[in-house]
Amino acid sequence: MKFVIQRVKHASVTVDGKVIGKIDKGFLTLIGVCDDDTKEIADKMIKKLCNMRIFEDENGKTNLGLSDVGGGLLLISQFTLYADCKKGNRPSFTKAGGPEMANEMYEYIISECQKQVDQVETGEFGADMKVELLNDGPFTIVLDSDEL
Repeated sequence: MKFVIQRVKHASVTVDGKVIGKIDKGFLTLIGVCDDDTKEIADKMIKKLCNMRIFEDENGKTNLGLSDVGGGLLLISQFTLYADCKKGNRPSFTKAGGPEMANEMYEYIISECQKQVDQVETGEFGADMKVELLNDGPFTIVLDSDEL
């Protein structure tokens, strides 16, 4: 499982011209799922995400988390995080989780995050989404479950 976490001033996701998810200060998180992922792996990733302290305190140190700053989460499913670009110029996505399993895992991540964060917004699994954000920093972190 891979999460690309971007600390944002604001972010939104649009499908068919309609904004379906929007946050102010918080984390825009792109979520990639592979076939080997489990709920146990998701739980470790969710714990890291929801407890990540990358907001600045009064001394300019990154000591504050989402709950400290009243931040929200915008969770976007993105199978392209499992792109394999080793051969040729056209990426292969065979390492990405199958749609049914990946959607189930995405929905699980959403429901578990909602237990820990007051504002959780989402994209639409499998849809053509337009994502807008103002990255704060910029501050971007890649979490890979293989490295936890």
